[in-house]
Amino acid sequence: MTMNRFRITTIAALIAFALALPACQKPGADEDAKENKEDIKVPVEVATALRAPVTAAFQGTSNLVAEAEAEVAAKTSGVVMEIFVEEGDLVSKGQVLARLDSDRQRLSLKQSEANLRKLENDYQRQQEMFARKLISQDVFDRSRFDLDTQRASYEMSKLELSYAEIRAPIDGVVSRRNVKVGNLIQLNQSLFKIDDFDPLEAMINVPEREMRLIAADQPVQMLVDALPGKVFVGSVARVSPVVDATTGTFRVVAQFRDDSKNLRSGMFGRVRIVYDQRNDALVVPRAALMGDDQDASVFVVEEATAKRRKVKLGYSDNGKVEVVEGVQEGEKVVTLGQAALRDGAKVEVIKAPPTAVANMDAPGA
Repeated sequence: MTMNRFRITTIAALIAFALALPACQKPGADEDAKENKEDIKVPVEVATALRAPVTAAFQGTSNLVAEAEAEVAAKTSGVVMEIFVEEGDLVSKGQVLARLDSDRQRLSLKQSEANLRKLENDYQRQQEMFARKLISQDVFDRSRFDLDTQRASYEMSKLELSYAEIRAPIDGVVSRRNVKVGNLIQLNQSLFKIDDFDPLEAMINVPEREMRLIAADQPVQMLVDALPGKVFVGSVARVSPVVDATTGTFRVVAQFRDDSKNLRSGMFGRVRIVYDQRNDALVVPRAALMGDDQDASVFVVEEATAKRRKVKLGYSDNGKVEVVEGVQEGEKVVTLGQAALRDGAKVEVIKAPPTAVANMDAPGA
């Protein structure tokens, strides 16, 4: 019982001390603290709202594929005697890539030719006899039909012999060789693959909301991971007229022609389809924005004071954003330090690093 009274007395004393403590502070202490707080300036970086070209573009990724590619297959069976090309060689349509053993086809052609010559002689005699009415019409017609059949057989033998030479069906580059000298190949076996790299194509699946904005012949820019720092320029070749109900996207095919011959089929590219451009738009760095694009705002610095303004945005391009309403040309917007700001706060502008200015002026990639 005595212990409980001691605890109650101690707690009461602490409460009384806490209540009396503010009264012991010096008069004007609150005012001084308030003044010191108001004198604090938040360090920020700023950028100037300025006029610059801005482009509107859809960005996506794709692997490059050849517009034309062909699997070169054997049209006959035989042993490979010679190979005339290797992977990476440029070939022309009709060029001989390899040669098969053709002894059987050559002998068959000679046999067919001999039979053809015999039937041609027979037909000439039958023709003379028919003119003299020494044979019937039926016998003469049979002789002519036999000759026509043998001519077709002769042409078939010539065709079989030509199949012993494996020829390129298209212009392009040999991208794969599947055969070696001495291999016994079968009918329809794949021997080579040829890709035509001029042009190369990138297929991009674009959301259906962009369908009214994408059209053929629009410029396309592409960055390739394998060739950093180089921008390849192409154009939209085809736009699918239908939307895939499963994915909600439609297919766009862009074509690229590379005179340097550095682009290759299969390379991974970051594609940018430019569908509009404004040459004199008011822009600020994207880093100045707060909130989402539908409810965006920025801090504008006026006489060392940050004032928050709502802005209406236009196109976004390479780290810069078009401002349609809310900011005037030449005004300073905060690009770093917004998290510590409130409307009306005092700020101290510190010098931005050179890269911040460079990013604003950099053209779209």
